[in-house]
Amino acid sequence: MKIDWAALASVFGVSLVVTVALVGLFTLGIVALSKQSATAGSSAAGGSVALARTGAYTCFALCVAAVSYGIYLIVA
Repeated sequence: MKIDWAALASVFGVSLVVTVALVGLFTLGIVALSKQSATAGSSAAGGSVALARTGAYTCFALCVAAVSYGIYLIVA
C-alpha cells in the first residue's frame, strides 16, 4: 500500500483554509448582528442598522452556500 503524501497534504491544506475561512465568515456575521443590536439602542441612523443586518445576512448566506456545496461534492 502506497500513500500519496502530496495529495494528502493538499487535501489537508485546502480543508484547513476553507474551515478557517468559513468560521471567520460566520464570526463576521455574528459581529455584524451584535453591532446591529448595539446601534439599535442608540440614536444612530437607520442606514447603519440596515447595513449591519444586510452584511450579517450576506455572511450567513455565504456560509450556507459553502456548506451546501460541500454536501453536494460529497453526495455527487
